[in-house]
Amino acid sequence: MSTQAQNHLPIIVRPLTPTEKSLDRGFILLTRIFALSVAGILLWIAIQVAVQAGPAILKFGPSFLITSAWNPVDNDYGVLPQVYGTLVSALIGLLIAVPIGVGTALLLSENLLPKSVQMVLVFLIELLAAIPSVVYGVWGIFVLIPLITPVGQWLNAYLGRLPIFNTPPTGPGLFPAGIILAIMTLPIITAISRDALISVPPSLRQAAFGLGATRWETIFQVLIPSAFSGIVSAVMLALGRAMGETMAVTMLIGNSNHISISIFAPSNTIASLLASQFSEASGLQVSALMYSALVLFVLTLIVNVLAELIVLRVKRL
Repeated sequence: MSTQAQNHLPIIVRPLTPTEKSLDRGFILLTRIFALSVAGILLWIAIQVAVQAGPAILKFGPSFLITSAWNPVDNDYGVLPQVYGTLVSALIGLLIAVPIGVGTALLLSENLLPKSVQMVLVFLIELLAAIPSVVYGVWGIFVLIPLITPVGQWLNAYLGRLPIFNTPPTGPGLFPAGIILAIMTLPIITAISRDALISVPPSLRQAAFGLGATRWETIFQVLIPSAFSGIVSAVMLALGRAMGETMAVTMLIGNSNHISISIFAPSNTIASLLASQFSEASGLQVSALMYSALVLFVLTLIVNVLAELIVLRVKRL
């Protein structure tokens, strides 16, 4: 029988037995339960945190977000410096990690290196994700801070007129915390961006080469725009990780409840505040810390919602 005749043969579908139908319904029901349980757990955590934060919410209200005081003696609390430190340290980390991560993803996805070198590089990137947070913190204290202090002193001496460099580095601060966050988020950005670039159909590359485009024109005008939604997802996921990182940032940021524009000044984050004070908190301070946790929860939720909106908008274009 010819191939053309075989292609036109009717496909006979065997009807399912009652047992198979029951198994299919049970499987669909089970997957729905698992999916809803994820949303239920998230909602349950949010409700529990909000309930524990209730006394602080009633006393401070929205002013909690715009107040800089954190005084357990007078029960006067505000989380503005921590919100500032959380956002700025994460932004510094992304400014460093995104170019390096996307560039590494391009290097690995376009086979610009020998296979043996690529395998070693992929292994090292995955190893970065496996290092415990406290190890990053210890390395940052004893290696990173002494290494970047001369750079900070030079920037302060010659570019001190700029607000972001107007204080000399004194050790822990936003800048070393941002660098650590960049190193910790680098595997996330690289891995997801690489998967997004690899998933681009080969026909797009071939069409670009067929039209006379160079390799770099193909990368910047075809591949990156096609994988842009995946790259954005990687960046937003890394931002959420950076905003919630605790131990390494607590060891390197200085834990100062003051706002300073300089990146060399000590600062604080919401996660660091929770880690450093929760064990000794009592009374209204516990509620204020839970209010801070609720704020961090909402910030990460906003980041993920924005990521989904950006991805949907890009897919429609």
